[in-house]
Amino acid sequence: MDAEPSFLLAIDQGTTSTRAILFDTSLRPLASHALEVLQIYPADGWVEHDPEEIWQAVIACCRVAAKGVSPAEIAAIGLANQRETTVLWERSTGKALHNAIVWQDRRTTDVCRILKENGHEPLVTARTGLVIDPYFSATKLRWLLDHVPDARRRADELAFGTIDSWLIFRLTGGHVHATDVTNASRTMLLDLRTLDWCDELLALFDVPRVVLPEVRDSAGDFGNATEDLLGARIPICGVAGDQQAAMFGQACFAPGDVKATYGTGCFALVNTGTAVPASRNRLLATAAYRARGTTAYAIEGSIFVAGSVVQWLRDGLGMIGSASEIEELVRRARGCEGLYFVPAFTGLGAPYWDPEARGAIVGLTRDAGAPEIARAALDAVCFQTRDLLAAMNADMKLAGFGQPEILKVEGGMVRNDAFCQRLADLTGLPVARPTLTETTALGAASLAGLGAGLFRDFADVASTWSLDRRFEPKLACQTRDALYEGWRDAVKRVRSRGN
Repeated sequence: MDAEPSFLLAIDQGTTSTRAILFDTSLRPLASHALEVLQIYPADGWVEHDPEEIWQAVIACCRVAAKGVSPAEIAAIGLANQRETTVLWERSTGKALHNAIVWQDRRTTDVCRILKENGHEPLVTARTGLVIDPYFSATKLRWLLDHVPDARRRADELAFGTIDSWLIFRLTGGHVHATDVTNASRTMLLDLRTLDWCDELLALFDVPRVVLPEVRDSAGDFGNATEDLLGARIPICGVAGDQQAAMFGQACFAPGDVKATYGTGCFALVNTGTAVPASRNRLLATAAYRARGTTAYAIEGSIFVAGSVVQWLRDGLGMIGSASEIEELVRRARGCEGLYFVPAFTGLGAPYWDPEARGAIVGLTRDAGAPEIARAALDAVCFQTRDLLAAMNADMKLAGFGQPEILKVEGGMVRNDAFCQRLADLTGLPVARPTLTETTALGAASLAGLGAGLFRDFADVASTWSLDRRFEPKLACQTRDALYEGWRDAVKRVRSRGN
């Protein structure tokens, strides 16, 4: 008698680590395993990963996480991945022809600059919701086609993909070359309205259609992992880019639902419903998910420095010995409301998009010490979140939607109660921290469960979300707004000329 499917296996392949988590069908985590990803820096501003190392780590993590259960009991695999990172490989052998070019890589900066100078950005934004930037996949793929020997001549023998496509191809033994709408929407090659590859953009970026994967729903059929890998032919039923997977894991299914992930940086996404959004406030439009006949879109904003400011306090200034000490240090801070820390270490992200801005601490007085500077550093993440929320609110208002009523959060920083409370105080929104903060993997498992038919609908998925703690704003609105005006003034001081 065959075993009853009782588990979901989620793969969370990120920039710095690869993780697999085994969930039961109520989406409770049972076991996990993680491995670090080797960072490769061939030149200044270049960042690469070894695709083969990622592949081997995925299988190793899955085998450890699923140890002790029968492979026949795993109903489906869900996959979430670092977005925009680009791989080119041979279809016949599955061998990558070059290291993966990571989303952080800036080698195509000059190509992007020339494209913008030649007036192509309005077309790109109109079709994709993105801006022309080395961050996205299109110019990375163009670089690989131009620099890997014979790649253009052999294009019909090659396959391109972001990390999801690479892993799907390998998991299925080369039988499926596909991506989902969320990952495709980050390539700078997908038309957000048709959810298909755009011929105008393929011509602009000199990318042959033959190398591209098929675009599929986020919850659906992506083939089966071959039996030799995990002991059974396990269907792959859910795929999404990491930030969209986290949004799905946070059950942000209604227009106005917003989540923010606080890792090295911060990514905030607000659900805009089934209409394709167009940000007029320097944010990005993206696909949120496509499942069960529904396509949802989102507006996204990114902060370059979030958790990394805590790392800087630890490694750069030696204020703390470990990141976990930041909460106690901040609790000792005295009133020092005129002190602002603008952590523009590598420029400012949305909604400023000022790569030449540089950081500063503004308003230092003699009585400011380590606790006050640490609090200003955490406040900076909160103020930047308010920047994003203000831009999102303006876009949502233009689209006829109401304002978000609660901010769902996840990531390493949100384990800090003092940070979550300050986030509520400075944004004016209640902050909801879920019981399970590994929401990227949770989203992958949720999509897999939906794709496999274990959940009937989005309400079924939402019913599994549970609250750990809700943080209510305590600051008076007038005080909050005055502090924010001080932040805006501090930002003006660090902006580069012309921005």
